[in-house]
Amino acid sequence: MRTAPQDATGPRPALPVTIRDVVAARDRITGHVVRTPLLPAPWTPGELWLKAESLQPIGAFKLRGAVNAIARLRPETRAHGVVTHSSGNHGQAVAWAARAAGIPAVVVMPDSATAVKVAATRALGAEVVLVPSDRREAVADAVRAERGMTTIPPFDHADVIAGQGTLALEVLEDLDDIDTVLVPVGGGGLISGVGVAIAASSPRTRVVGVEPELAADARDSLTSGRRVAWDARATHRTIADGTRTPLVGELTFPIIQATVEEIVTVSEDEILAAVASLARHARLVAEPSGALGVAAQLADPGRYGRAVAVLSGGNVDPAVLVRALTSSPGGTASTTPEEAHP
Repeated sequence: MRTAPQDATGPRPALPVTIRDVVAARDRITGHVVRTPLLPAPWTPGELWLKAESLQPIGAFKLRGAVNAIARLRPETRAHGVVTHSSGNHGQAVAWAARAAGIPAVVVMPDSATAVKVAATRALGAEVVLVPSDRREAVADAVRAERGMTTIPPFDHADVIAGQGTLALEVLEDLDDIDTVLVPVGGGGLISGVGVAIAASSPRTRVVGVEPELAADARDSLTSGRRVAWDARATHRTIADGTRTPLVGELTFPIIQATVEEIVTVSEDEILAAVASLARHARLVAEPSGALGVAAQLADPGRYGRAVAVLSGGNVDPAVLVRALTSSPGGTASTTPEEAHP
């Protein structure tokens, strides 16, 4: 059950993002991002709808938060450019939004990032700096200090969270009487924004997060009532690279506590089966992180009622897509020990 955070004296502290912020973000980004369709998924058990954020220009929901955050900068600050650290989709989003604003962008990416995401970020005009995964934030901070740029964090930033929440407003405009919204969880920016919008606009609707079993830090954090970190080497075992963040954010966690009903996990086989099902039946290309909500629905279709799965991204490594599609006809992909622990 969702539980509002309390301080030691009892009063409920204000959350860092409100429905007013999400509504303002929607007005700010309209015309700059795609209002993605809400598509039925009659091929799944139960009633499932897909919010196809994979159809954004950069192939992921991250564009919403990046556009909102850059638009909120003062003109004299924005002119110096922006820097971020990202495994891929946020980097592409910042690159796209910076190019649209006519400003420079630097994206610090892990040297383990998929080639398709690195190439796409460079194609959008950003300078890409590849570093060991545990050095991303430090290098981004150094770039910021040296060049006078502004950091646009991948998830733990109020303007980014508010921008991501705009997709939930679109869902509620397109569909009535939703029982559950299934949302992938990495650092928590997406589910935080969705949670704020749903709690304010459709309080009967449950927000359920979905994580890989191999990167379930947000589940453990919500269950324990405190932020629980996983070892980065452990989270990097999952094929869902967008969820490898080993700890939810300081800003996102209290929002998750206040607005998210529960966080469930899915296996690597279930994730790959969902990627394959989306390609075969919905004709939608999804990366593993983007398919998490569908994986949860397929694993337990009677649990969520009338559900919407946020298909958060479609920037899949071609080899991963091939692996999913060459699985058994039933959609079950085998995972060898070597593949589970890269």
